[in-house]
Amino acid sequence: MSEDPAAKLTKKDFESDQDVRWCPGCGDYAILSAIQKALPEIGIAREDCVFISGIGCSSRFPYYMNTYGFHTIHGRAPGIATGLKVTNPDLQVWMITGDGDGLSIGGNHLLHLLRRNVDINVLLFNNEIYGLTKGQYSPTSSVGTVAKSTPFGSQDHPVNPLAFALGAGCTWYARTVDRDLKHMSETFKDAPQHNGTSFIEIMQNCIVFNDGVHQALYDPKSKLDNTLFLEDGQPMTFGKDREHALIIEGSVMKRVATADVDAGQIAVHNASSKAQAFMLSELELPVPVGLIYSEDRVAYNDDVHQLEERVIADKGPGDLNALMRAGMTWEVN
Repeated sequence: MSEDPAAKLTKKDFESDQDVRWCPGCGDYAILSAIQKALPEIGIAREDCVFISGIGCSSRFPYYMNTYGFHTIHGRAPGIATGLKVTNPDLQVWMITGDGDGLSIGGNHLLHLLRRNVDINVLLFNNEIYGLTKGQYSPTSSVGTVAKSTPFGSQDHPVNPLAFALGAGCTWYARTVDRDLKHMSETFKDAPQHNGTSFIEIMQNCIVFNDGVHQALYDPKSKLDNTLFLEDGQPMTFGKDREHALIIEGSVMKRVATADVDAGQIAVHNASSKAQAFMLSELELPVPVGLIYSEDRVAYNDDVHQLEERVIADKGPGDLNALMRAGMTWEVN
């Protein structure tokens, strides 16, 4: 039986009794705190919520949540999450993955989750490194990254998570930063309101193997000059005094001084424009954060159950016993 919805839960109610075993200073602590803060405000009962993870530092997450959860195998969390949501659509399903787990061995599985538009919430921790296996470069590592497996610098062109997700058919994509607890928590609260796959990329710091990889978003002296906080329908300006802006030239966005252009030239954020979202994916600085793209499309789990109802209405309820004995069968005595 679900908890009494009138009984207000708190952040503490979602904290498990397990010792949190991330490295001191890891950005994962902030993400964990933000989701534990957001869930009571969403108003979900603990037994109606499940966290599913693959392999990696981020994938310890289910142990630390006082909800149901699965710690699955490397890259395969999307398949487990899909099966769970389809068989029990009343559950609120959260999938936890990292840039390695989700975009390397799990890239093919994540692609199909996104194109199907299963109604789950995906949190991708992006620290641009493999942390659990001790510091190899990952699919999102920049060219030239010096790591345990690339002592002379990585030569791989990195995966762009936003462009990948859009190309796969993602219907809701947001980005947030591990050091902005308020923004993270608000983003987590928004995600379940979308009927379909909600994908949240979290710029997260690995203090041991890739410390400072997102320094442009952390430095108090320069972060406002490097961060574009998106608001649907609002001009794309940024900086302490909104002194920077983005304009569109052809099919690309260009950074300019706000004072150098007319107000009508400044790009206005349109979260329903996939073309604009692809332009935003090409930006290096400023880094767009907030809701980048959203579209309405029927969720896969809804489609599956609607099809089931139509078939039953047309052909009647199935008979498993009859099915098993249909066609060319034989008995072994």
